[in-house]
Amino acid sequence: MADAVRIAALGGLDEIGINSTIFETDKDMILIDAGLMFPEEDMLGVDIVIPDFSYIYENKDKFRALVVTHAHEDHVGAIPYLLQNVNVPIYGTKLTLGLIRAKLKEFGLENTKMIEIEPSKKFRIGDFEIEPIRTTHSIVDGVGFAINTDVGTIIHTGDFKIDQTPVDGKPFDLLKFSEYGSRGVKLLLSDSTNAGVKGFTGSEMEIKKGLFDIFSNAKGRILLVTFASNIHRLQQVINTALETGKKVCVTGKSMLQNASIALELGYLKTPNGILITEDELYKYPDNKIVIVTTGSQGEPMSGLSRIALGEHKRIQIKPTDTVVISAKAIPGNERAILKIINTLSRKGADVFYEGNSNVHVSGHASQEELKLMINMVRPEYFIPIHGEYMMRRQHAKIAMDLGIKPENIFTIDNGDVLELRKDSAKVVDKIRTGRVFVDGKGVGDVEDIVIRDRIKLSTDGFVVIVVTISSTTGELLSNPEIITKGLLYEEKHQKLLHEATMMVKNLINQSNIDLRTDSYEIKKKIRKAMNKFLFKKLMRSPMVLPIIMEI
Repeated sequence: MADAVRIAALGGLDEIGINSTIFETDKDMILIDAGLMFPEEDMLGVDIVIPDFSYIYENKDKFRALVVTHAHEDHVGAIPYLLQNVNVPIYGTKLTLGLIRAKLKEFGLENTKMIEIEPSKKFRIGDFEIEPIRTTHSIVDGVGFAINTDVGTIIHTGDFKIDQTPVDGKPFDLLKFSEYGSRGVKLLLSDSTNAGVKGFTGSEMEIKKGLFDIFSNAKGRILLVTFASNIHRLQQVINTALETGKKVCVTGKSMLQNASIALELGYLKTPNGILITEDELYKYPDNKIVIVTTGSQGEPMSGLSRIALGEHKRIQIKPTDTVVISAKAIPGNERAILKIINTLSRKGADVFYEGNSNVHVSGHASQEELKLMINMVRPEYFIPIHGEYMMRRQHAKIAMDLGIKPENIFTIDNGDVLELRKDSAKVVDKIRTGRVFVDGKGVGDVEDIVIRDRIKLSTDGFVVIVVTISSTTGELLSNPEIITKGLLYEEKHQKLLHEATMMVKNLINQSNIDLRTDSYEIKKKIRKAMNKFLFKKLMRSPMVLPIIMEI
């Protein structure tokens, strides 16, 4: 018997992304999801952000499996980095595993054991009996989990909305969630992303009319951008293209890869002859072509960005083009998307996006659906997950309005350990968590101090002061050389640079320090003096790097 189950999030409770939650007993541990986050504006040079998996590595002897809700990057993107240090099986639905398998292949992790799961078919991992429950989201094959333990049933919703008319005809399983509610649920962990949005989230089918109107009235080609993982959206585009007599060209590495996997596994239906390649575009008049690519968040290397900037090998924007951005801006990406829209508009294209047309619906539950979930499950305890603090706090208020006691609602932070027993639930500990930066091939070698240095360099520039001395006498052989980058235009500031040079020279001559044996001390003095000089003259604080060269 497991007397207690401990739950802790490694990420996802203070941000949109890096979703990863630990469930453990004294004998066994599982992890639900292992996601990444794309860097924020001040994370200069960082490619992606992943959770700190230290706690997993420290307890790898009892770490049994990774269980995945769906295949969005904020839930699966960190899996290759996790598996480089531990070897456990991955449990997921067919499409989820298909997309993960392609990701692991790039990292040389093809030998990872993968176990396919199906909604309503239970499986056991140590102390945890788990039943997947079909949900609906902006990606196919998503599930939530009922986790049956000795202390009671825990439900983890995953990301969801309650879509009763999904494109694939497989609706959200209201009955199964209600069945668990009638038996008794100890703890509910539920998606909070749209907790501040009133009403119900629209069905994926609702954008069909918006797409049809655009496709029917477009004068030339249609370029549609969406998330590469949104197979339902791609299916909608194909269906609408068929109805309006157009061909569809899918382009972009991730879009092509995901579409190929979905086709192979039967999640994408393409009537014969509707798909064409980039090489075949010239065979058809512009008003018979739909091009689907990536770049809905304004990513610099995406298909849409390269097309907009004229850097794509085969596709250039024409004044007769219609561009459809069928996605919502992730917070922080609004500026990049606006820049792309302006660039496209300057080239004459008509641009449709969520702000001016019905071309996107959210994949997350709004307030009425969140209420419905809580009323179906009727949990004793509740944790709002997945989202910024304000989202989770709003979700907690919704739960209180529905009768859950305030003391039974835990708006916890990443790392807080909630211990669940048959007769209680309380935060008992805090484990190590954090964000690990991935920069190129480096994982975790870019610390916060490095990011701070990059920010300083990007805002104030840097100054290199080269001091050349004699290796035998320690005397200056020439005036110090000052090189600046990102601080000022040197040709227009020769007088200032000469003054700075003389200041450093006088400092050295008056210091009575042997530059050969005590270079650290003189570097410190030079750095301090130069910082003071530049702040007085320019009101700027660049990074100052003194170098002592012996000849």
